Amino acid sequence: MGILNVTPDSFSDGGAFLDTPRAVERAWEIAKQGADILDIGGESTRPGSRGVSAEEELRRVLPVLEALSGRYPLPVSIDTSKSEVGRAALEAGAVLVNDVTALEKDSLLGEVAARCGAGVILMHMRGRPDTMQQLPPSPDILAEIDDWAGRAVARAESLGVARNRIILDPGIGFGKTVAQNLELVRNAGRLATAGFPVLIGVSRKSFIGKILSDPGADRILGSAAMVAASIIGGAHAVRVHDVAAMRDVARVTDALLEERASE
Repeated sequence: MGILNVTPDSFSDGGAFLDTPRAVERAWEIAKQGADILDIGGESTRPGSRGVSAEEELRRVLPVLEALSGRYPLPVSIDTSKSEVGRAALEAGAVLVNDVTALEKDSLLGEVAARCGAGVILMHMRGRPDTMQQLPPSPDILAEIDDWAGRAVARAESLGVARNRIILDPGIGFGKTVAQNLELVRNAGRLATAGFPVLIGVSRKSFIGKILSDPGADRILGSAAMVAASIIGGAHAVRVHDVAAMRDVARVTDALLEERASE
């Protein structure tokens, strides 16, 4: 899954693609570099972010979606927690809703996705983007996510989302410590035991800089290591900024796992 942030303040590439023509150009680059899905977001959820209105989010993402509609080769995901944005994006051609609040912030988003037959990514987050790094650590992050997954899936199904349209994301970096992020990567496939595909997002995240003792590092090689570890751990999809490089990482890691399975 290739990331396209149409925002001025995302943690890694904020402002780089806020201009619609540049965002459309980047979308095509992501497709050419070998992504399978394009994920477009118009609101930053980095630690400390306070969010924007639905109107502003739509102003950022709709022109890009409309420019791609009908001719873009990849399925498009809309990264939003607002039903107004989800509805407009799905009408403009998106087929997947990526909600960091797992339909908790706006339950109507689940109903919108269900009516459109869209897939839904449910992500685990402790607290909110503006508070999540201030919370005390979870005493048992794996048990917490196991419990959350059951409730999140039940909520999505109660809103009409089909079970085979649900993807789970443990939310690397969203209110977790470095050690807990590593534990989640090692157990990336744990949520799959309940029968759901698992998405992992580790790309360029700050915990990689902490591991490297270099907050200013570009984190590309660290991201590559985490992407490989996530796949080995059982992830079905990885959400990344550096599509061409991480596509190579994924291919090599897949080959390794296929060879192991054939032995």
